Amino acid sequence: MFGINGPEFFLLLIIGILVIGPKRLPEYTQKLANLVKEVRRMASGAREQIKDEVGIDIDEVDWKKYDPRQYDPRRIIKEALLDDDTKPMSAGAPAAVAAVAGAAAVASPAPQRIIESLAEGELAPFDSEAT
Repeated sequence: MFGINGPEFFLLLIIGILVIGPKRLPEYTQKLANLVKEVRRMASGAREQIKDEVGIDIDEVDWKKYDPRQYDPRRIIKEALLDDDTKPMSAGAPAAVAAVAGAAAVASPAPQRIIESLAEGELAPFDSEAT
């Protein structure tokens, strides 16, 4: 819990007994027990207050959904690159590509090129002007 293993805890316990002394030890043990009970009562009260105000039980929340490690950019990019491209393109996509190509042709002095979509598995033609 606090990074203390068994022998270290035992040593601290012996030092505590020697410092406090056998006469005051029962009194301090009772104070420690009351402190632990009070902390547990406060934690239970806070849990009940959250449940009353928010309307959900903390035990029912799926905490894995809120884990920031699931948003690792490397994993997201890897999944996006390995994702199947079997999703159909929307009907407006070729028109948008043609509009972008036309705007690029107007903006640049390079000769206008026709942009067409290739069928799946079809190779793009070699462009000698680009090299």
